[in-house]
Amino acid sequence: MKIAVVGSGYVGLVTGACLANLGHEVICVDKDKKRISSLKKAIVPFYEPGLPELVKKNQKAKRLSFSSDLSFAVIASEVVFIAVGTPPKKDGEADVSAVRAVAEGIALAMMKKDGFKVIVNKSTVPVGMGDIVTKILLEEGVDDELFSVVSNPEFLREGSAISDFMHPDRIVIGASNNRAFNLITELYRPLNAHIIFTSVKSAELIKYASNSFLATKISFINEIANICEKVGSDVTEVAYGMGLDKRIGGQFLNPGLGYGGSCFPKDVSALIHLAKKSGYEPKILNAAGAVNNNQINLFIKKIHKRLGNLKNKKIAVLGLAFKPETDDLRDAPSLKVVAALKKAKAKVAVYDPVSKLSEFTNPYDAVKGVEAIVFATEWNEFRELDFERVKKLAPNAIVFDGRNIYDKKRMAEVGIEYYGVGR
Repeated sequence: MKIAVVGSGYVGLVTGACLANLGHEVICVDKDKKRISSLKKAIVPFYEPGLPELVKKNQKAKRLSFSSDLSFAVIASEVVFIAVGTPPKKDGEADVSAVRAVAEGIALAMMKKDGFKVIVNKSTVPVGMGDIVTKILLEEGVDDELFSVVSNPEFLREGSAISDFMHPDRIVIGASNNRAFNLITELYRPLNAHIIFTSVKSAELIKYASNSFLATKISFINEIANICEKVGSDVTEVAYGMGLDKRIGGQFLNPGLGYGGSCFPKDVSALIHLAKKSGYEPKILNAAGAVNNNQINLFIKKIHKRLGNLKNKKIAVLGLAFKPETDDLRDAPSLKVVAALKKAKAKVAVYDPVSKLSEFTNPYDAVKGVEAIVFATEWNEFRELDFERVKKLAPNAIVFDGRNIYDKKRMAEVGIEYYGVGR
């Protein structure tokens, strides 16, 4: 099948490369000509395991190409994916201006040549965006017999996006007619996945509801962690006991600094805005956001309580990305920790395995002579740290583990003063 993917950021590039790997002919489009130039050389502008190799493989097989010409890509394709960003506005509402602009561009291209096309919203968009895209195409003069707008939300996790695409829990197709549904079903047929057929509006809400539920689960266990610290329980034991209940499950019951990244914060905010705009006050979602925002403050207070005045104290922050196996710093809790420490006049050294903001090439150089070590991202590299070596480099360093990576008994055996979350 011939496919255009408009937007060559994280979702667009992963989607395009994976669809090409399934045997489709894919053109990835982006208005950023420098990005297109780099992608033509198989240079991926962000860190995602396996993606550069997948791009190079499918370019070589001539199934994947890159262009900044939207009109050319649309005319050449049967299916057009919209995969541009929908960042939050100040009030939390999703900014869909890029989606609108792409829809207008698609309409102009379709006026040049007849032929039925399915327009797929892959971007995370508010409920009703399918209707808006449809309206834009109709207002631009595209015959309603020549297109159908579908919602096909993505559920990719940064760090494991290729596996998530190739082995999905489910594929959601929100369509208003069988022709469009059947075409998109055929597109994904090689995956042999569980496909759900819904209305367009239900598909749009499934993405927001899924991410908001997971964010709420994280905030819930962080609230339990805060209670654990007050009453003397260990949240790691509590979470383990909870997670064995099949109705609950253990995933996303990891207490720490809270959620970050490009999805959870903006999607929770967008759903809150949507609910309020529709006349409903979403109390659980409000609480999830409030708990998450306060989690950093509680962690910083813990550091202040133990170290006192932080002025001129040397502190290493290990881990910058919002989660392991990505270089994404969007809404990363680590950046808020670093900002708070610097505001308190501490001397902060930062290290991350892949982030360009890392000041060191390894964690051991970062911890030399520090008075405290803060773990902000649970990279596997940190799980294997030689703490005997750390102890020699920073004899009096206190560990503040914002991700509960370590066993507190092991820390005590090494002679390191240790503070986790909810323990």
